[in-house]
Amino acid sequence: MMDIVTYGNPILNRTCKVVKSFSNIESIIDDMFDTMYEAEGIGLAANQVGLDMNIFIIDVTHTDETDDTHIFINSKILSIHGEKKYFQEGCLSLPGIALDVERPEKILLKYQTMDKKWHKNEFSGLLSRAIQHEMDHLNGVFIVDRVSEVEKIKYKNQLKILELDSKKHLKKSLDQKRFLL
Repeated sequence: MMDIVTYGNPILNRTCKVVKSFSNIESIIDDMFDTMYEAEGIGLAANQVGLDMNIFIIDVTHTDETDDTHIFINSKILSIHGEKKYFQEGCLSLPGIALDVERPEKILLKYQTMDKKWHKNEFSGLLSRAIQHEMDHLNGVFIVDRVSEVEKIKYKNQLKILELDSKKHLKKSLDQKRFLL
């Protein structure tokens, strides 16, 4: 299990680095799946567990959309199309917050898999929405960044608490590292 970082942690506000070395990737992805399942999520981006890597995973096998879990490395959305729809989204890095977010129905995604091969596929439905959500994470964007200021104000106190908790956790981690040196 990995720790899920929450709103306020700086790694969540920057664009993640391209994965160049695939030597340790299988272990990282296994740990990410364990973490996501333990947290009862359907998707998880690497920066949500403190890793500055362009990787995310998704499991929507509980729906009729797919029987497979998905691993995406070095992903880039090439195009979006279809009707834009609102749908309520939650986020493992924003516990207790769910917002109606508007997203296009379909996307064309270019990505690598663990075997380093490049793929280009179109996705729709919940899988498309989950991919867009995780891609936002890899680009430093939260669901709260996708709603109006009025909607954001409703969660101002919760966001402030998450931010303060994240800063305390970061300070504690740094203090422990200094002690170990």
